[in-house]
Amino acid sequence: MTLIELIDAGAQQLAEAGISFGHGTNNAFDEAAWLVLWQLGLPLDSPLDGPNSVSNKPVVLASQAQVATLLRARIETRQPAAYLTHEAWLQGVPFYVDERSIVPRSPIAELLVHGDIDPWLGPQTRRVLDLCTGNGSLAVLAAMAYPEVSIDAADISTDALEVARINVDRHQLQQRITLLTSDGLTQVNGPYDLILCNPPYVNTQSMTALPPEYRAEPALALAGGTDGMDFIRQLLRDAPRHMTEHAVLVLEIGHEREHFEAAFPLLEVVWLETSAGEDQVLLVTRESLKS
Repeated sequence: MTLIELIDAGAQQLAEAGISFGHGTNNAFDEAAWLVLWQLGLPLDSPLDGPNSVSNKPVVLASQAQVATLLRARIETRQPAAYLTHEAWLQGVPFYVDERSIVPRSPIAELLVHGDIDPWLGPQTRRVLDLCTGNGSLAVLAAMAYPEVSIDAADISTDALEVARINVDRHQLQQRITLLTSDGLTQVNGPYDLILCNPPYVNTQSMTALPPEYRAEPALALAGGTDGMDFIRQLLRDAPRHMTEHAVLVLEIGHEREHFEAAFPLLEVVWLETSAGEDQVLLVTRESLKS
């Protein structure tokens, strides 16, 4: 059996099992390719077409059996693939992940890597807070994007911070990223020039409808109350006291724009376009928050 035949067969299994995606892939073929390549110890960016394609690489029976076991685990447990491989990639950067934190997938990562928030920053940008850091991926990407800044990465979950520690150490950023246990902004050490936040924002109705893959993640990092705005209300009230004069807050709200605008009808924000859409991440200045 060749590698591409193994991937195609795996994709068919995943599709027939009704697997839900969204934790690094959005379709059965890509998910199968991820699991097969990982199990075989091949780079996840191995070409499957073109002159250097690995598609026709033969796979021995023992390796086929290992792939079958991994695919069966994905189907039977309905855990995100990243929890089975203990690795997720965000903007080309690898991160360790397990059930103690959600699988990193924030579109804020794109904005950091592509420089889309740079017009609101400047030489004065020296201190950054990644609030609700989870496995620390946004803090790591911010450190890579802005080599001159120091970063506090805060989360209420000590379990998640243990995962973040693995990633900070993995990318040798211990001198620039400080991990903090904090319920919202209560234990952070501002003021900050930039706050990044991917908070719990899923509304109660949506939480009940989540597929098993999402319910496998810590609910603490997802559930945002009746309208999804519980954490965000407190954040926007408290944020100005932890921001420097020209600081900005970059906030992910997912599919909750309607609830956000109902909760904050007078707040002036800038919606930032990402591959997830034009209304999932916003930027707000300290001046707007104060007014």
